[in-house]
Amino acid sequence: MRRSGILMAVSSIPSRYGIGCFSGEAYAFVDFLEQAGQKLWQILPLGPTGYGDSPYQSFSTFAGNPYFIDPETLVREGYLTREDCDACDFGDDETCVDYEKIYQSRFALLHRAYRASRPQEDDAFLAFREGNAYWLDDYALYMAVKDAFGGKSWTLWDAEIRLREPQAMAYYRERYADEIRFYEFLQYQFSRQWKALKAYANGKKIRIVGDIPIYVALDSADTWANPELFQLDETCTPIAVAGCPPDAFSATGQLWGNPLYRWDYHKQTGYRWWIRRIAYCYELYDTVRIDHFRGFDEYYAIPYGEPTAENGQWEPGPGYDIFRAMRAQLGRIDVIAEDLGFLTPSVLKLVKKTGYPGMKVLQFAFDSKEESVYLPHNYTQNCVVYTGTHDNDTTVSWYASLKRREKTFVRRYLHCRNGRDVPWAMIRAALSSVADMAVIPMQDYLGLDGEARMNLPSTLGGNWTWRMRADACTQELAAEIRALAKLYGRLQGESK
Repeated sequence: MRRSGILMAVSSIPSRYGIGCFSGEAYAFVDFLEQAGQKLWQILPLGPTGYGDSPYQSFSTFAGNPYFIDPETLVREGYLTREDCDACDFGDDETCVDYEKIYQSRFALLHRAYRASRPQEDDAFLAFREGNAYWLDDYALYMAVKDAFGGKSWTLWDAEIRLREPQAMAYYRERYADEIRFYEFLQYQFSRQWKALKAYANGKKIRIVGDIPIYVALDSADTWANPELFQLDETCTPIAVAGCPPDAFSATGQLWGNPLYRWDYHKQTGYRWWIRRIAYCYELYDTVRIDHFRGFDEYYAIPYGEPTAENGQWEPGPGYDIFRAMRAQLGRIDVIAEDLGFLTPSVLKLVKKTGYPGMKVLQFAFDSKEESVYLPHNYTQNCVVYTGTHDNDTTVSWYASLKRREKTFVRRYLHCRNGRDVPWAMIRAALSSVADMAVIPMQDYLGLDGEARMNLPSTLGGNWTWRMRADACTQELAAEIRALAKLYGRLQGESK
C-alpha cells in the first residue's frame, strides 16, 4: 500500500505557550494532513527530556513529556484560568523553543492545575494509576526524589536511595507522597490528551509513526529502577556505555554515554522488559520506528570513563532472537528499522529476516563516488524514503553546502535546471519512487533553510528548538502536496 506522510515534531507545532502541545493547533495540523492527502504523521519521541533537551535522552521510556500537556484544556476543565496562563513567560519567539523559560514557567503552572484538580477523588485517574503502576510507581518516585536532590542524576543521590534500599524507598515514598502524586497527575493528563489527539488522527485515517531510541538514558527511571537490565557494577556505575566508532565524519567517534544492556539477562527473562516496552508503544502509536537498529545485531561498547569513543569494541547483540520473542508475544507488529550508517552483511541479513522496512535518505544518495543504495532506482518496495531526517540539514541548506561536482550530479539525476528547483525535485523523487512509504520533513515542504534544522548530531545547544509559524499550513500548500500524492499513487485507492 503506497502512502506518504510528514515528519513533524510535536514540539514544533505552533501554540501560544512557547512549545508545541496537544492544543487546537495540533488538531489543525491533523486537518492539514488530511487536506494534503497524507496518511502518516511521523513524530519524534514523546518522553520527558533531560539534559540538552533531546527527546532521545529521556527520563523515562514510558512517561510522556509534561511540556506537551495543553494548558487550554486545563482551563476548560477548570484547573487553570486564562490569567494563570497569560501570566507565564514562555518566550516571545514563535519560531524557537526557549527551553529555559519553558522549564521555569511550565511546572509552576502545572502545579497550580494539580492543586485545583483533586486527583485522588477522580476515578479515571485512580484507574490510570493502577493500570500503569508497573512503570508509573518508579517514575513518579524517581522524579520526586530527583527534585529533592536539586535535579541531580540518580547516580549522585545518597547511597541508600540510589541503591533502592527498602527503608529508604519507604521513607521517600512517605515524605514526598504529594510530589509523587503530582507526577502521576501529569502522566494522566498527558495520556488523556495524547490519546484524544491520536484518536482524532486515526478517525481521519492518519496513522501515527512513533519513534523510540534503542537505548535509555543513564539518568532515567528505567536505569535506576532496573539496574539488573544494564551493564552496571555493584555500585550501579556503568561498566561500558554506548556510542559509535571513529569514521569519516568524526575522528574520535560519538560517545553517547547510554548504559548498555545485559543481553544475556534479557534472554533469560524471555525479553520481558523489551516486550512490555514495545507493547506499551502500541498504546501510543500505530507504527514504531526503532532508532539505531544495528544495535540488535552488534553494539559498540566503550569502557566507562573514556573521554572519546576511540577505544570501544563491537559486541554481539541479541540478533533475531529478540524479534522471535516479540512475535510470539505480540504477533505481527508494525516497525520501521532505522538501518542507516555503515551496515555489515549480518545487519542486512537481520533486517531482511524481520521483514521490517528499512530507511532510505535521499540526501545520502549524492555524497558517494560509488553507486549509492540511497538512489531511488535502487529501492525495493519494502522501505521508507525520506528527503532527510531530524538529524539532517534541511534540503535547501544541504544542497547549498554541496561541492560543485555534487551539485551537478544532483541536478542531473533530478533533471533540474538550477538549484532553486532541487528541494521540490527531491520531494518528487521520494514520492515517485517504488518505496511503499514516503515521509517528508515539514521544513522541506516549507522550503526552509538551515535555521529550521532540528538537530546537529554530537552537539549541544540550539537543537530541538525549531517551531513552525502559525500561518505556514496554507490551503495552497495542502493542495500542492495532495496533488503530488495523487499523481504518484499515494492516496490509497483514489483514482489518478
